[in-house]
Amino acid sequence: MLRAVGIVSEYNPFHNGHRYQLQQAKLRTGADVTVAIMSGNWLQRGEPAIFDKWQRAAVALKNGIDIVIELPFFSAVQPSHIFAAGAVQIAAGLQCNWLSFGAENPDMDYQKLIDNQPKRDGHFKQFDRPYASIFQDYLFNKTGIRLSEPNDVLAFGYANANFNLGSPLQLVPIKRNSVAHNDNHLSGGSIASASAIRKALISGVGDVTQTVPAETLRLTETQPPITWDDFWPMLRFELVETPITELHRIYQMTEGIEYRLKSCAIKATTFKEFLQLVKTKRYTYTRIQRLCTYVMVHAYNDDMLVKPNYLRLLGFTSQGRAYLSQIKKSLSMPLLTKINEDVVDQYIQLDFKAGMLFQMIDQPSQDFYKHPVIVKN
Repeated sequence: MLRAVGIVSEYNPFHNGHRYQLQQAKLRTGADVTVAIMSGNWLQRGEPAIFDKWQRAAVALKNGIDIVIELPFFSAVQPSHIFAAGAVQIAAGLQCNWLSFGAENPDMDYQKLIDNQPKRDGHFKQFDRPYASIFQDYLFNKTGIRLSEPNDVLAFGYANANFNLGSPLQLVPIKRNSVAHNDNHLSGGSIASASAIRKALISGVGDVTQTVPAETLRLTETQPPITWDDFWPMLRFELVETPITELHRIYQMTEGIEYRLKSCAIKATTFKEFLQLVKTKRYTYTRIQRLCTYVMVHAYNDDMLVKPNYLRLLGFTSQGRAYLSQIKKSLSMPLLTKINEDVVDQYIQLDFKAGMLFQMIDQPSQDFYKHPVIVKN
C-alpha cells in the first residue's frame, strides 16, 4: 500500500529550496509518493506565473515530485486562509497521509492559535489597515504568538483547514533553509528565495545558475519570464471600458475601490505606475493585484466562493501512476485528465479563462488538446 505526502506549491520557479523541502518531506514521513498541489497560471499574490503550469509541472516531476495536481483558480488566487483551505481539501481528497510545508517557525503552537482566533470578523473594522495585519495583531494579543512571516501565516492556514476537516492529514512543517520567503537578493549560495530568483530573471541582473536545478535553468535560457507588463494593455482596456456597475460586481471589489482602479488606469502608462497610484495603507499591492486578476477573468462571488470539487491532473511519474491506480476507485472527486467544452463548463471555467490570457500573449494552448505530463522513473 503506497502512502503519499502532499506539498502545496507554486514552483515559480522550482528551485533548490523546493528540492530540499520535498527531500526532507520524504525523509521525515517515509512516504512512497510525493504529490504537489500546485497553483496554475495565476498565483496567490495576484501575479502571473513566470512560466506556464505545464512547464512548471514538468520540472517538478523531473526533480522528485510524483504527481502534480492543479490548485483551482478559485483557491489559488485568494487570501492565505482560503488558499490553504483549498489545498488541504485537495490533499485530503487525494488521500494523502501527510501534508508538508515550509515554515519559518515550524514548532509554532498551531492549536493554540486555532483555539484563540475570533469567532466573528467584527473586531476588524479599521479602514486604515489591511485585514491580515489586524487579524495577526489580534492573535498575538491573545496567544503571544506572532504570525509575521508569510510561510508561518500559510502554515497556520493549513493547520486550521485541516482541523476544520477533522484532521485527516498529519502536518509536517519543515524549517525553511537559510533564506526568507520574500528575500529579494541572491546571496551567492545554492539556496535563494523564489522572489530573488524571479527578480534576477526579470531584470536580467544576477546569476541564478547555482540556485535552480538544470531543468529550471534550461527553461530560463529558452523563454523570457512572463510578468504583469505582458497583460497591462488588456487590463487597462478592461478597467477603462468596463462600466462601474460591472466592475462593482467583481469578487472582492468593495468600498468603492472600482472608482480608484478606473481613474488610475486612465492616468497610468505602465502597470508599475498603476500599482503605485492605486496603493494606500489599506490596499496592499497584493490585494490590488488580485483584484486586477479577478477583473481579467471576470470572477464573481459565485465563481470564487466555492470549494474544490475536482482534481485536475497536470502530470505524473511511474510511481505516481501506481498511486493513482491504487486510489482511483475510491476518489470522492472526479480526476480530470482531458479537457473539452463540457468539462470547462462544468468544472474549470476560471482556470480556462486564466489559461486563455496566457494564450493571448503567444503562449501554447493551456487546456484543450493538452494531456498530463508523463515522466518515467
